[in-house]
This record gives sequence, structure tokens and C-alpha cells, in this order.
Amino acid sequence: MTRDTANRRRRPHPVVAAAVCVVLLLIGAGAVRYFVIQPFRVPSASMEPALTVGDVILADRSERGSAERGEIVVFDGTGYFAPSAADGDRYWVKRVVALGGDRVRCCDSGGSLTIDGVPLEEPYLADGTVASTIEFDLEVPEGRMFVLGDNRVDSTDSRHLLGSPGGGMIPVDRVVGDVDLIVWPLTRRGEL
Repeated sequence: MTRDTANRRRRPHPVVAAAVCVVLLLIGAGAVRYFVIQPFRVPSASMEPALTVGDVILADRSERGSAERGEIVVFDGTGYFAPSAADGDRYWVKRVVALGGDRVRCCDSGGSLTIDGVPLEEPYLADGTVASTIEFDLEVPEGRMFVLGDNRVDSTDSRHLLGSPGGGMIPVDRVVGDVDLIVWPLTRRGEL
């Protein structure tokens, strides 16, 4: 046996090598999607002006299961915002307004939401947008979050589901990730 023959036997067939590369790429892409980032398309105008219909956003999955006041998050609303995942409304994009232990109320004499009696500054709302036309005064249970869309006149959110199971407040462990980046369309690409 010559050296050339031995080397040829050790090299994998090009089709096998290509198949192994494709499998490794798919595993890598799946791992990135599960552990790092996941893309979502914004389906409605509920988060305007920050997010518009058709925007493709990236949810940072390293932040799954956690939330901070003011963040935009993607969460699984099954059983809370949607009766079942079969409705096609499993994932929702909203802004976290209050967390467990916070008392959130609408509205004070100036028309602002308050958190623990302090008016909430909401620079992300479009000019002329009122904080809410629905009045409420509640304490968010531990481990949950109260979420609202930025487009308050065109958003189904925690305000609308106060009488539903869970009281419209989503378990924080349902957070898929927080959203910091629009990736499509290119004209809107950038950080939030």
C-alpha cells in the first residue's frame, strides 16, 4: 500500500464531509436560537412607535425568565393572553410596566400611570398618547409582570385582561427574552 492510497482512505468522501458540515451548521443554528437569540416578526401596531408591523426583532434569550421595568420583552402568552397556542398568538411583544410587589395605578391627576405612588415617565409613548383610558389600581403579585403596549389605543395588554385567569399579569418565567434590536427592514435596523 502506497502512501497516496493510505491518505485517500483516511479522507472522507466529499458528500459525507458536506453532510457533516450541514448537520453541524444546523446544530449550531439551533443552539444559537435556543440559547442566544431568537427572531420574531411584529404582527400588530400595539408597540408603535418603537416597533411597527412587520419589524423583525431579536429576543435576547440569555435574559429569558427575567424582566425589568421599562424593557420590551417577548413572552409566551398561552393561557394568559391567548387561550391556546393553536390560536397563533402564542408569543407577544409588550413593555414591562410593573413587576411583583409594585402597585400600579391609572391614573393620577396629571394623567400619568403611577408605580408605588410615583408618576411613571413614559418617553416612548407617541405625542398626545394618554397613559390609559382604562382605570385600574392593583398590586402585581410576586413573580408576575404587568405589561402594556406603547400604542395604548390599539393594544391588547394587561389592562384588558384584569378579569381573566391570571388577572392579565404574566409570570416572569414566561419571558422568552428582552428586545433591544430591530434587524429588518434595513431602513429601521438598529437598537431600541
